[in-house]
Amino acid sequence: MTDRKVVTFGEIMLRLATPGYLRFGQARDFSATFGGAEANVAVSLANYGIPVSFVTRLPENDIARSCVADLRGYGVDTSSIVYGGDRVGIFYLETGAVARASKVIYDRAHSAMSEIRPGMVDWDRVFSGAGWFHWTGITPAISESAAMACLEAVKAARKAGLTVSCDLNYRKNLWKYGKPASEVMPELVENCDIILGNEEDAWMVFGIRPEGFDAREGKVEASSFESVCRQLKERFPRASRIAVTLRGSVSASHNTWSGVLFDGRNFFRSRQYDITHIVDRVGGGDSFMGGLIYGLLTYKGDDGKALEFATAASCLKHTIYGDYNQVTVSEVEKLMSGDASGRVAR
Repeated sequence: MTDRKVVTFGEIMLRLATPGYLRFGQARDFSATFGGAEANVAVSLANYGIPVSFVTRLPENDIARSCVADLRGYGVDTSSIVYGGDRVGIFYLETGAVARASKVIYDRAHSAMSEIRPGMVDWDRVFSGAGWFHWTGITPAISESAAMACLEAVKAARKAGLTVSCDLNYRKNLWKYGKPASEVMPELVENCDIILGNEEDAWMVFGIRPEGFDAREGKVEASSFESVCRQLKERFPRASRIAVTLRGSVSASHNTWSGVLFDGRNFFRSRQYDITHIVDRVGGGDSFMGGLIYGLLTYKGDDGKALEFATAASCLKHTIYGDYNQVTVSEVEKLMSGDASGRVAR
């Protein structure tokens, strides 16, 4: 555990989801919650008792105030949020089932966060008392100015001596301002100590892929990803740990889930979970990242245990509606111990 805060930086959005498994064309109302990769990580850490501050840019309106109140309710520090711009970004979610995939439609153009620029955040103040900074590849994807602001943050964190982590989080539908991820991401990632990704992230951003892997087969061999970790480590030697999430998609309702971690010498593999009745997979990778940060801070010197915590935490997220992983340390550790019975606790 640590007394030094973790800082996360990115966009939080209004999430509008169709009820149950309705398609967009069937829905006559939507369930409104909030979510976003870096905010999701912040909520996970707050649930685990880690002091955490979330930094973003929001307009001064009632939707933004509702969003901030929501984050505060989970124990996330929102005092470093900057204000300006006209709108909160939105994403629409249609939850898939069996052979029908889930679908996300973004409505985040010209959001307050997409128009953030370097100089808007006082990073020296934000990083006072902090020990860790986390960002994802979504932020530099939403606009060129957001990419520049993210680079400013990463360099400030590096200068302040913070541990810097990133989730590559490639989103093909966001890179639209003229520069590809392969051009923008390397300078950001080379400043990171911890890198998380999946097979699509590594391939689409850096051209690195495992041999003979196809997620559609629903079968994932952890050994296939050792080369991915080693290639990422070779490309970004500063990184002390490379983690990859392994999702096998049997169907939209049934996934296998595990993870691997490489520390430059040792290759760790987590237990594989068979998630047969997914409630909500959005935020699954973020819950893994939140669990990994907690594990690395708490189980110092035991990267294998940190990986198991991250994988178990993310497995539980698939049972929880919404972007946030609303679980406790004891619930995650119970699953880590092998108790997946789901018996009523009373």
